[in-house]
Amino acid sequence: MRIYSCHFCSAPVYPSKGITFIRNDAKEFRFCRSKCHKNFKMKRNPRKLKWTKAFRKAAGKEMVVDTTLTFAQRRHVPTRYSRELVAKTLTAMQRVEEIRRRRERVFYKQRMAGNKERQRAADRKLVEENQHLLPPSQRKDHKSPAEEEVEEMDVEMQSEVESEEEEKVAVKVKVLRKKQKVSAASSASMEVDD
Repeated sequence: MRIYSCHFCSAPVYPSKGITFIRNDAKEFRFCRSKCHKNFKMKRNPRKLKWTKAFRKAAGKEMVVDTTLTFAQRRHVPTRYSRELVAKTLTAMQRVEEIRRRRERVFYKQRMAGNKERQRAADRKLVEENQHLLPPSQRKDHKSPAEEEVEEMDVEMQSEVESEEEEKVAVKVKVLRKKQKVSAASSASMEVDD
């Protein structure tokens, strides 16, 4: 039984699964699911769709050049059956698969190497910009409870001074209005007298 790869997304197509499309020129296309078949019929480019293997390879997210990848290619060279050759081939296939997985892990670690530092720097910047959203105990300009009490007393005293000044201004305004009314009344009486 042969496991084909999807023509569009390169996923495995197992026997009796998927869709086979045969074009008029007798070229055979195998798809793992209807999603791939529909995208193929819409003439979409697999390198531009993020969920395909072609995109991941083109974007540098997967290994493209590696010797272990060439072992999976088909070879049209007929060989005579030999039990020893089959056993050697199976062990070699397992070994190649182990090597490929290890190389993929190393490739992934190298690709993701600076992500933690970048994320940490972005998080620090976000915290610096939004200090006002943090609880007072976790802010950088955090003060001791005694300092906070002194600061509160200063604020209360300033508010008292401001309220006293507002009262003085209000009293001056009332006095001025009374004088203006009196002077207006005296001027009116003067006009009557003339």
